[in-house]
Amino acid sequence: MIDSSLDALLPRAMAEKAEQVGVTKANLPLRQLVPLGLLAGSFIALGANFSTVVTAGGGSSLGVTRLLGGVVFSLGLILVVVSGAELFTGNTLLMIAFAGRRVTAMKLLRNWLVVYLSNFVGAVATAALVVWSGQLSAADGTVGARAQAIAEAKGSLGFSQAVASAILANCLVCLAVWMTLSARTLVDKVVVIVPPVAAFVAAGFEHSIANMYFFPVALFSSPTTTHVTWKHFLFDNLIPVTIGNVIGGAVLVGLVYWFVYLRGGAETGSGTPGLKDIESGR
Repeated sequence: MIDSSLDALLPRAMAEKAEQVGVTKANLPLRQLVPLGLLAGSFIALGANFSTVVTAGGGSSLGVTRLLGGVVFSLGLILVVVSGAELFTGNTLLMIAFAGRRVTAMKLLRNWLVVYLSNFVGAVATAALVVWSGQLSAADGTVGARAQAIAEAKGSLGFSQAVASAILANCLVCLAVWMTLSARTLVDKVVVIVPPVAAFVAAGFEHSIANMYFFPVALFSSPTTTHVTWKHFLFDNLIPVTIGNVIGGAVLVGLVYWFVYLRGGAETGSGTPGLKDIESGR
């Protein structure tokens, strides 16, 4: 018998693991779900702040600057996955457990709503702390100017643009989360998170939880501009971006992998090792 404990899990086993993880997440009590949601919102905000600082002031070509901003932004998802937290965009993968009838619609929506609101509070609180710390005045105010520019660009998107951009963003985020399910070590998890997250940030795609930091930090730091108002944030950006994130994560990643590997039961993936097969050495 070959010991495969250090081998990465194959896709069918990853799908089974995703279903099991979804059941666990859907049944978390509020006393755990809320603080873990607050932490995730804060973690993503810290990654967003890191990206803002690194890209402030320019200094290199646009592509290189965006790439660096994306690489450091991945800190947020790394903290979520490794430290343990509940992130709304990643939790759209609970759709796998729902499609497999392991989770009810009520439990799915409960998780999404509680985590979404907790993420919001955590991200906005972190934005307030960043402004309070005086960090935005660093480098003669270039960090603050960068924060304003990011929010202005996001606020200027049309509804359909925001939805499409958000679909692409959460496809990449959920693919990063999906790949961590194959990981056997901490290093594996970190390595597979960085490229997809760097890709969506460098491309300028829209992530609802990140925007819960980007807009408030700009709104708290200076008077509102044309596209940086609470109305633009809540109604013209956050709503379409949230819709797009759900489509990208729940449908284009979650449902697709459920359909390929789990629909119809274990016989669907005959010939492909599942989680139980791998863990038993078969």
